[in-house]
Amino acid sequence: MENPFDFQGTVALVTGGGTGIGRATARLFARHGADLVLAGRKVGPLEETARLVRELGRTATVVPTDVKDEEACRALVEQAVTRHGRIDFLVNNAGGSRARSWTTWTLKDFDDMMALNIRSVWMLSREAAPHIRASGGGAIVNISSGASLHPVPHSSPYGVAKAGVNNLTAVMAVDLGAWGIRVNCIAPGTIKSEGFVRAMDNLKLEPDIVGGNNPLGRAGLCEEIAWPILFCCSPAAGFLNGETIYVGGGPANWRERAPEI
Repeated sequence: MENPFDFQGTVALVTGGGTGIGRATARLFARHGADLVLAGRKVGPLEETARLVRELGRTATVVPTDVKDEEACRALVEQAVTRHGRIDFLVNNAGGSRARSWTTWTLKDFDDMMALNIRSVWMLSREAAPHIRASGGGAIVNISSGASLHPVPHSSPYGVAKAGVNNLTAVMAVDLGAWGIRVNCIAPGTIKSEGFVRAMDNLKLEPDIVGGNNPLGRAGLCEEIAWPILFCCSPAAGFLNGETIYVGGGPANWRERAPEI
């Protein structure tokens, strides 16, 4: 293959596209020639991402979407196909969590975490997959979390949901492989998204100290997750399917760096 990162003529649908990993992913796709469909709850951040994509010479369609809602997911995919005529890649990036003690999580909280972090992945993939197949095949990338692999205090519903995303990824890879659709999962460690940095500022904590519990000793950048996503969608990953890839600076809970030798 001459250039596995040439995405000219393709369309990528990115949820949670207004900020953080979603915005970085949208910009990276655009830099490599793809047009974008951007979904999320808040119009303002989506429009800002769309502006950045258009500055790179690509088209961007903004579709305000609550990914917890089945009809909204269906409408999102319909608008994407109506506007662009195809979908080649789906990045299920929308998600989120909160920290609460074990005794204060309610059943509604638990259900909300499931709806946002795993049910949305299943619903949107179900709607988008036939269109990806019709475009000749492509890829779906689900965004999980290091919390799916390592216990994180006070966030059990989130960790459970993201662990489900890892398993769902493998099942989708089996079910959709015959359609020419590869499905993989990226599980980020601590990333310096806007929300994380803002939370650290409020607590007067240094993001790289809080997020640096890994051999590299720092939190990651949103772009450092966007690149693995782009790779998973590219022909360079043509034989990669059904995998969950942890991108977190090395083994989690690293307590002491190796000495210089």
